[in-house]
Amino acid sequence: MKLLPKLIPALSALAGALALVLWLRASPAGEFAPRVPGTDRPPGTAEVVARKVEGKLTKGDGEPAKLPGSWPRFRGARLDNISRDDVPLARSWPKEGPPVLWRLDVGEGYAGAAVRGGRVYLLDYDQKAHADALRCLSLADGKEIWRFAYPVKVKRNHGMSRTVPTVTDKFVVSLGPKCHVACLDAKSGEPLWPILDLVKDYGTTVPQWYAGQCPLVDGDKLILGVGGPDALLMAVELETGKVLWKTPNPERWQMTHASVVPMDFADRRTYVYCASKGVVGVNAEDGKLLWKTPEWKISIACVPSPIVTEDGRIFLTGGYNAGSAMLQLKEKGEEIAVETRYRLKPKVFDSPQQTPILYEGNLYAVRSDGQLACADLGGKVLWESGSTHLFGLGPYMIADGLIYVMNDKGVLTMAEATPVAFKPLGQAAIFDHGHDAWGPMAIAGGRLIVRDLTRMACLDVKKP
Repeated sequence: MKLLPKLIPALSALAGALALVLWLRASPAGEFAPRVPGTDRPPGTAEVVARKVEGKLTKGDGEPAKLPGSWPRFRGARLDNISRDDVPLARSWPKEGPPVLWRLDVGEGYAGAAVRGGRVYLLDYDQKAHADALRCLSLADGKEIWRFAYPVKVKRNHGMSRTVPTVTDKFVVSLGPKCHVACLDAKSGEPLWPILDLVKDYGTTVPQWYAGQCPLVDGDKLILGVGGPDALLMAVELETGKVLWKTPNPERWQMTHASVVPMDFADRRTYVYCASKGVVGVNAEDGKLLWKTPEWKISIACVPSPIVTEDGRIFLTGGYNAGSAMLQLKEKGEEIAVETRYRLKPKVFDSPQQTPILYEGNLYAVRSDGQLACADLGGKVLWESGSTHLFGLGPYMIADGLIYVMNDKGVLTMAEATPVAFKPLGQAAIFDHGHDAWGPMAIAGGRLIVRDLTRMACLDVKKP
């Protein structure tokens, strides 16, 4: 019995060795499999992670308005923020301001409206449902005709929504705050191809404060400034969603808030884009890089889009002490050279958030000091609104020889669009206790659509 305690460890070791031999014989080494990350998920979750984002279409009781005019995308039909509707507009307002035809609560953000065929299109954010919601409303009364929503979690970060849809007679295309691209039937709202997730599918980095780029439709193509590892720009066939070409991006220039702008130069259609580390021009036919320059870049956020002229000039501006610059394209044999004609210091003539308007040979913009100003294409300031008329970061547009400009608090000012002087004609507070009224305006048939952070309104600005 005295030997038993001494034998227990030896017997235990022998039993363990025997068990190991038996286990190895029963489980040959060839059947071992390495641990694969993700295989420890609960059943079915792998399929959920891989699944594409899907949307839901909901019909409303609104009806398209039988009203003229259109504003089919960001900055209007010609991308210049100038309306060419033939509806005469009022040159004065009553004391209470222009009549408000309808009002609407919207999710926090700065997304503006597009208008076509008596319908108003808005890429909203549904904060309760945690979803992007592309809404189609009646221009007559603001009632919802349909909405197409898909789930995406967006935290409050100076608002959520920021972009304007593009609508044609057949398609409506949107780009959401986290870079989801949807293409729907413009009338019914039915999706025409699966939602593109530029982050997951093409490696896009969502810009700070979310995407601000508005989709460019050019003919039968959708043009996107992707800023991914293998695609700086990309063309997508509208009918099918098929990728037609991608511009290589070896230097990994990323997406900004600026939108892509078409430009005709040297008998070629090109697309100009302000990316994170410079400006590029690519061939519209195949996406081939035609020129680039690192001379213009804004490290924090590039927001305004390029302004192109018919003689190959490109005006660039932005905030964060960037000032402004004028580029000049020149043909040199088979290549295109880029020169900087001049640079302007901040507050001389710049625009930190909105894209300036080129109207009858002159530029109009709300500068970084909050003043509305006019300058010629040489950079000479012709007039400024003065310290008694400050607009913060508000939007502006031109229609029927008038410039409409809104300040941060939702006070709308109407003035003559003239290079002679600042000539205000009327002013009205559109929103009670308004704030962050930065969303781009839209106008169609004498109906002006404006918004602040959480509300949208449609105003009657027609001539009585």
